[in-house]
Amino acid sequence: MFFHQQKLQYNATPEAPDAVYARKLQEVIGGQYGEITVAMQYSFQAWNAHIPGKYRDLLFGTAAEEFGHIEMLATMIAQLLEKAPLGITDDAVQSDPAVAAVIGGTDLQHAIVAGAGARPVDSMGNPWSGSYVTASGNLLADMTANVNAEMQGRTQVARLYHMTDDHGIRDMLSFLLARDTMHQNQWMAAVREIQEDGLEQLPVPSNFPQSKEATGYSYDYYNFSDGAAAAEGSWASGPTPDGNGTFGYRPEPMAGVPMPPPTHPDARFYGTTAQPNIVEKAAGAVQDKLKKE
Repeated sequence: MFFHQQKLQYNATPEAPDAVYARKLQEVIGGQYGEITVAMQYSFQAWNAHIPGKYRDLLFGTAAEEFGHIEMLATMIAQLLEKAPLGITDDAVQSDPAVAAVIGGTDLQHAIVAGAGARPVDSMGNPWSGSYVTASGNLLADMTANVNAEMQGRTQVARLYHMTDDHGIRDMLSFLLARDTMHQNQWMAAVREIQEDGLEQLPVPSNFPQSKEATGYSYDYYNFSDGAAAAEGSWASGPTPDGNGTFGYRPEPMAGVPMPPPTHPDARFYGTTAQPNIVEKAAGAVQDKLKKE
């Protein structure tokens, strides 16, 4: 059950309107690593969790917090758009608000679609997509994905911080940066604790028998580039993080195997094949008559 309390987690009031910056903020609402993504990602990970307890509770609690971050950003965007001019061009261009908005860098749909409000889109107007969400049911895989999400999100907020001198915006962003710091650390701690608790190990999924994989290829780095410096990394020699092997370095890729011949699909896929067109046409007619599906 969700319950909404009409309070913000932190201040979200700019000093002055700025339609161009409102568009920039849309990235951390509806972009791949924006607040909608992490709110939905942590929610679905919790819903897909197979065990009760601290990890599921951590996911639910952080998901709820992230929904509050969406609200803060949407509130900030609405205020940035309030009384904001559509452009900063001369009178000739300003006489056409649509042209002024394009030249000024504002998002036309903030005005046309949302009536001077935020939208579930990124900074280029691309709609938020559920395909951004990672929720596999494997806690170690999911928590590791969460570390990346928070790292990418904090990087974007840090860049946005330097794109404005507005103290109100910077104050809100400083709060979001701090929470991203916490979330990076909590997910890293969870990754470690899941392994310490014996719930999951590397390589993920650890309950799939490694004996069923081609183990001769499991721990060798094959250099597919003409750069040789990769040999200097810890991934080229020494024990592997999963504790199950030793890294090796191969300066060249494996020899490879012959390419299979081109495929010849059902004639009713109408692909161009090595067979004459008349033959493919006849084959399709025969398959239809025989009701071959």
